[in-house]
Amino acid sequence: MYNIIVLFKQILDIDQMKIDEKTGEPVTKNLPYKIEDLSKNAIEEAVRVKEKYGGKVIAITFGGDQATMSMKEALAMGADEGIILKGYRENNPTLTAEVLATKIKTLQYDIIIMGNQSADSYTGLLPGKLSSKLNLPLLGNAIKLEMEGRKARVTRSGEQRDYVIESDLPAIISVEQEINEPRLPPLVQIMMAGKKPMKVEEIKVNVETYKKVIWNRAPKSDRKRVVFEDIDKGVEEISKVIRSEVK
Repeated sequence: MYNIIVLFKQILDIDQMKIDEKTGEPVTKNLPYKIEDLSKNAIEEAVRVKEKYGGKVIAITFGGDQATMSMKEALAMGADEGIILKGYRENNPTLTAEVLATKIKTLQYDIIIMGNQSADSYTGLLPGKLSSKLNLPLLGNAIKLEMEGRKARVTRSGEQRDYVIESDLPAIISVEQEINEPRLPPLVQIMMAGKKPMKVEEIKVNVETYKKVIWNRAPKSDRKRVVFEDIDKGVEEISKVIRSEVK
């Protein structure tokens, strides 16, 4: 049996995002959040390890009240307990790792599972930084995970061939999308997941933001709306436009 911590991230559902026609800026007010894709793979893998070998899965994410629905989804997928860390809004991998490590050190765990990167920043830095903060081995970019006693073994995909690495526990596992197909819990199961233990913990992080957004507008796209009834003539005109752009 294994005590498993799974880290997941929620992001704005940009598929539902609209652009303000006057300002060109994205409208994020009332935009729902969702669990990002690789985080779903991480949750699925954590649950599969529990189902195959036994144990318990604790899911951890950042957020406030808006994180409740995402946490319910993680619990519906099979996590046993949820912890929402409220009060941290930065996207700084070094600081994120420090905050997570501080919380994780208070918990019992054998394995920490997470995505190898997130869909909004794509830095891929967090697994390594968390490994450093906790002084734990990192088995990264896993496309397959197997447990054998106090060892974890992962298969990684290389350019020429796959290769296998292993480590003693405790360890951090970062997963690729190819590792599994996340289950889709029905809405009823998500609602019932609210009965599982879930707590929101306020954290205080004193940090001066290191970035400033100076431009956040969609590029203008004007169409000439020219219709060619003669296909040959249309191809010729379009070719001229393309050649002029290339120059």
